Parts: sequence; structure tokens; C-alpha cells
Amino acid sequence: MWWWTVLNPTLQKKPVEHVDALRNARDVEHVQLALTGAGIVGFNWTLAGDEIVWDGACEILPHQVVAGKTHYGRALLSLMSLEGRNKLSAILESRARENISFDIDVELATALGSVWFVMLGVRIADADGATERLAGVMREITERKRENQRLTYLATRDELTGHLNRNSLRAELSEAIESAKHEDRNCAFLVASIDRLAMINDSYGFDAADEVIVAVGERLSRTLRSTDVIGRTAGNKFGVILKSCSDREITVVADRLRAAVRDKLIDTRAGKVTATSSVGAVCLPSGAATSQEAMLRAEEALERARSHGRDSFHMYQGSPQREGARLRLMAVADEVLAALKEKRLVFAYQPIIGARSRKTEAYECLLRMVREDGSIAVASQFIPAAEQLGLVRLVDRHALEMTVAQLHAHKDVTLSVNVSGTTSCDGAWLQSFVDYVGANAAIADRLIVELTETAALNHFEENAQFVSQLREMGCRVAIDDFGAGYTSFRNLQMLRVDMVKIDGAYVVGLTNSPENQTFVRTLVDLAKSFNLKTTAEWVGSEEDARLLESFGVDHFQGFHFGKPVLDPDWLK
Repeated sequence: MWWWTVLNPTLQKKPVEHVDALRNARDVEHVQLALTGAGIVGFNWTLAGDEIVWDGACEILPHQVVAGKTHYGRALLSLMSLEGRNKLSAILESRARENISFDIDVELATALGSVWFVMLGVRIADADGATERLAGVMREITERKRENQRLTYLATRDELTGHLNRNSLRAELSEAIESAKHEDRNCAFLVASIDRLAMINDSYGFDAADEVIVAVGERLSRTLRSTDVIGRTAGNKFGVILKSCSDREITVVADRLRAAVRDKLIDTRAGKVTATSSVGAVCLPSGAATSQEAMLRAEEALERARSHGRDSFHMYQGSPQREGARLRLMAVADEVLAALKEKRLVFAYQPIIGARSRKTEAYECLLRMVREDGSIAVASQFIPAAEQLGLVRLVDRHALEMTVAQLHAHKDVTLSVNVSGTTSCDGAWLQSFVDYVGANAAIADRLIVELTETAALNHFEENAQFVSQLREMGCRVAIDDFGAGYTSFRNLQMLRVDMVKIDGAYVVGLTNSPENQTFVRTLVDLAKSFNLKTTAEWVGSEEDARLLESFGVDHFQGFHFGKPVLDPDWLK
């Protein structure tokens, strides 16, 4: 070892010095053992002869490096990737007169593939400032590097399909729009959605639906040019960036995308599935100046396409009416952001009544926005805009924090808070929700979390884990607006919720609607067979309440028992 080479001349001195040298030699051996045990290899690279002497855990180095224990620097550089070679060459070529510490990651090629190392050491300069030698240590970090690469990948990619996620696609779209403006050419953004994915979920199961999503993504990707970009923007939607195209080419590409989805059955473990897609598109930069506008207008075009039935296409066309609607949408979004900042998003609390006791057992927290003029806006006046423009995650987080704060302040109250449909498909946001509740575990048994039926089942995997984690902490979970979507009680059982809230559209005026009575009674009977509690929404009269009680409904919610109010007695 090179430390021994340095010490060896002292062994020729006086006996006492000889004993000290032996002691020093043993110390060096201990250092060598420590290095080997820690998987660290030392190096001393002398530039005059380009010679490297290795010491320590030499077995961690590629075979080409350790052959003979001594190797030449130029050979080591030849094994490095270009990035690592450039970093190390910059250190070697430095003319600084002072010694310089360095810490760089390098990738070495081996017969079994790439191996990553961290190089820590010091550059020692001669009297003229040229590099005399490098001394330091190396340690393998391949696993750490791969984990970092995996995390980076997950931060930019959709985990199911491997395509770009929404945020990464939006960044790519921003660059595409700016390049098109600078080079005076056209580009485009398209949104392709899988038609009636909820029905595929219900008919074939969620695993099959995931297989359909993956297969559609692959087919769309194979249809595109190498310069085009694809990403997954939502559960059943893919966004496509055409970096250079004419209006006619947009239509041609949209037709090819739709044909790629419909022309061949998709093989799944549940059997062969037929699928179609609808496409909305916007030409850029003429149709939108920013990525946010482009995504919004492509979605508008998609909705127009869907209005014509399955397997349809529509190109966004600007109009004064739509532009006015867009401006109103942006104004609402600005108002929501200001309300968040100024704490003008508040709750109105509506009681949830026990059907038998006729006593209040919980309150649903319903969002309201206090406008600058003091007027109150209900959620339906601002939540859709927040969802379309990606602000609803902030709104939902604010709602959660307000709910938890009230539960801490009022020990005898149980509160129910809603998670929006858009947020319920965001796995990272759902985990942050779970983490926040976990950090406030003392209130968990008085918290009810409401998910909408369609959103919960469209994103089954994420929400099944979400529900399970919440229930483990003591929370209860309810499915809101039940009966409005396409689902089965089997899927609901798999989701493992505690209760269902029957969509108020089937409850209002129940006494005078035999059809709705049959439907509600069936829902309640099925819920009982799965040990699910039921809450009837929009209960408007004592006659409806008595009828619902006879069906076996467990809880009532509606104006007959209490309107949502900003300052209930318990809050005062």
C-alpha cells in the first residue's frame, strides 16, 4: 500500500525509530482493514508518470482497473463516461497554486454494465500551479444512484404507463409554444381520452381497465413521430404535443390516434376489450399563448368532441363567447387564490342527523368563499374553475387543515370533509393527506372523509390504499353522491368504505316518486347486506324522512333538519 511505501524508509533508522515505524506500520494496516471493511478504496495518482497506486477495497473496482493493483490514469479516464471524464479532466488541468478538494460522481464501464463511484480527494499542486498528484478515496454508489434515478423518473413520469406526467408534459408544452413563437411556425396540443372507461371498470374490473390504459398509451405513442411528445394528463386522458404541424396535419394525426385505439381489440387478463377514444386539439400559438391556456382549450375541444358521441374529434375554434367564458374562469381562479391568501375560504356546517334519535351526530364541512364585498359564494360557483385550472389541491388542503383545527378546538364534534374528484386521482396528494391526519392522530376518530363515487372508482388503486390508511388511523370514509355513477356494490365492498350517502336527486320529493322509492329502497337493502351505513341527502320534509326511516336509512341530511350555516351554536 502506498502509505507503507511512504513509511518504509524509516525502517532503516535507529532501533527506537524502528519500533515507532513498526507501530506506525500496524496503524496503517488498521487503516487498510477499516477501508476494506467499509468498501472504500484509496488512490494516489502521480501525474509525472501517470501512475495510480490503489489501496483498500480494491475488489470494488472494475477488473480493468485493479489488474496488477497499479494502473495508468489515462486508462482510468478511458473507462469513464463523458460527463465524469470531463469533470475529472477539469480538475487535472487546473492551474490553481493552492490545493483543491473535490467530490465528484463518475460512471465506469464494466463487462457487466455501468458502475457508479464517488471520488473524494484533494488535488495537490506543484510550485507552478500544475497538478502534481491526486490523493483520495473512491466508494461505489451504484445502488444510491439508481434509487435517485428512479425517484427522478417517478417525479417526471406517470407510474402506470411510463409516459410523462401532467406537470412534465406541461413544461414540455411551454417550451414547444415558445419555440414555435420564436421560429414563426405552428405546433399543437391534443387531448385523447378513453371513452367510457368507467363502464370498462365496471364490466371487466380495475386491473383490466389499467391494462386498457397502458395499451392505449402504447398505441398512441407508436402512432406519433419521434419529435412528438406524449404524457398522461388524467386517469383516462393522454396529452400529445405536435412540435411542428399545419392545421390539416393536426386532423390527420387525430384520425390516426383514434384509429390506433379502435381498430384492434385490446388483450387483457379478463378477456378482449374494445376501446375507442375522443380527441380535442388546439393549434398553437394562435389558439393559446401559454401551456395553461393550451391545456384548457384542448379540454374544451375534447368536451365538444364527446358531445357528438364516442370516437369523435373537434378542433378548438376561438369565439367571443368562449373567450368571455375563459376570462370569467381566470377571474374566478384569481379570486380563489386571493381568498386562500386572505383566509376568506370558510366552512358552512350542515348537520347530519341520526334517523332514529333525530339528534345531530356530525356536521358536513361545506366550502364557502367570502367575496371582497362580503357576499358568500357556494362551492359550485368556484370549485369547477379551481379544478380546471389545477388549484383544487390547494383548496382541498386548506379544507383539511381547517377541519383538523376545528376538531382540535371542539372536542365533542365530529366533522365530515370532502376530497374533490380531481384531487382523489393524485396519489402524492392523497399520501400527504394521510400524513397530515397521522400527525394529528388524536382527532382521527372524529373525522369523516367523503369521496365522490365516480372519482373514487375511476382511480380505484390510489383510493383503495387511501381508504385503508385512513381507516387504520380510526377515520371513517363515506362515498358521496352514491347512485349517480356506474358502479356495483362489489366494487364498493373492495374499496372498504364505512358508509354511502345516497345522491339527493333520488331523495328530493321521494314521497311522490314511486320509481325513486324503489331505487332508494334497493340501495339501502344492498348497503345493509354489505354492513354499510347510509345517509340520505336533500331530505326536505318530515314525510320523506319517515319514509326513509322505514327503508332503514341511518342518517338524514337536508334543509328539513338544518341548512348549512357559517356560525353554528357549537362554534360560538
